[in-house]
Amino acid sequence: MRITLVHPRDLGRPEVDRWRALQEAEPTFDNPFLSPEFTIAVGESRDQTRVAVVEDGNDVVAFFPFERHPLGIGKPVAAGLTDAQGMVKDAKAEIDAQTLIKACGLGVFEFDHLVAGQPMLAERHELHPSPIIDLSDGWAAYTDYLTANSGKTYKSTLAKSRKLQRDVGPLRHDYASTDPAPLRTLLGWKTDQYRRTGRTDRFATRWIVELVERLLATQTEAFAGVLDMVYVDGVPMAGHFGLRTRNTLVGWFPAYDTAFAKSSPGLIHHLAMAEAAAAAGIKLIDMGRGTKEYKEKLKTGELHVAEGRVARASAGAGVHWMIRVPVRKARGAVMANPVLLKTADRALKTYGRLRTALQA
Repeated sequence: MRITLVHPRDLGRPEVDRWRALQEAEPTFDNPFLSPEFTIAVGESRDQTRVAVVEDGNDVVAFFPFERHPLGIGKPVAAGLTDAQGMVKDAKAEIDAQTLIKACGLGVFEFDHLVAGQPMLAERHELHPSPIIDLSDGWAAYTDYLTANSGKTYKSTLAKSRKLQRDVGPLRHDYASTDPAPLRTLLGWKTDQYRRTGRTDRFATRWIVELVERLLATQTEAFAGVLDMVYVDGVPMAGHFGLRTRNTLVGWFPAYDTAFAKSSPGLIHHLAMAEAAAAAGIKLIDMGRGTKEYKEKLKTGELHVAEGRVARASAGAGVHWMIRVPVRKARGAVMANPVLLKTADRALKTYGRLRTALQA
């Protein structure tokens, strides 16, 4: 078995086709964050991006995308942004995690959204739910599920949609638009949301904006950026930018105009998006790790992703442990305690309001 490191831009058409074939052969890997196009797009902005190409005899059996940071610390591609991480490999390939990270020049590889079927996965790693909407039986079957399991939410959202149209104007839904103008509107809403809730504004970082723009311009049968907007009386109300494979759409950046907050614009939009996605052939919407209220109301089930690290004896791994592991454990304790989580969320929102007031 041989492991060769390349920059994503150096992958040829045979390698990209092989990567996609391995991905499409295993349902666990059917996520656009694991697609070759995503890693190639990130590589345009992040020079530390690498791909380990694993060969067994004459066959390429795996692709492992990662970022190499100082002290031999490895992270997933676009760490902090992605909801699915890991290696795309042949189901029969047996790859040792320690051998892999050593060949990549890493002392440690950390992750927080590692999908199943990975050589890095161990029993000690923490598992977290990633809510999904199953559309494999079509839109009608999904609405039947909502009626039976989230009937109050579904009916009230439809009622709010009808009232909004009576009071303001007709709704229009644009699914899979490639127009950059509404994308800028959506990112503006998302920036306001980050600041309002005390979070770091991701779109203050130029390479992230460039990445989103690059992904919007990527439109193929196997992979595409999906911009989705709902308008009321011609005015943008809510939207989402995500990614898709042939069968899976991932939730990434949803946001709405707070002027319409009383009308539940996020729920109205998500239902419209799910209906359009089902009509376009999408079988699954992965809403990403987390237990936000809207996800709980819309989900039909959940996948699981892992958080943790794989390390070998090295100075970098020791430094990484001291910096990251205690913080991760403390965050996990907060997330697992409803009282602590509510208190932390309230504190962040208070900070966000103060910061917004000072900036104004």
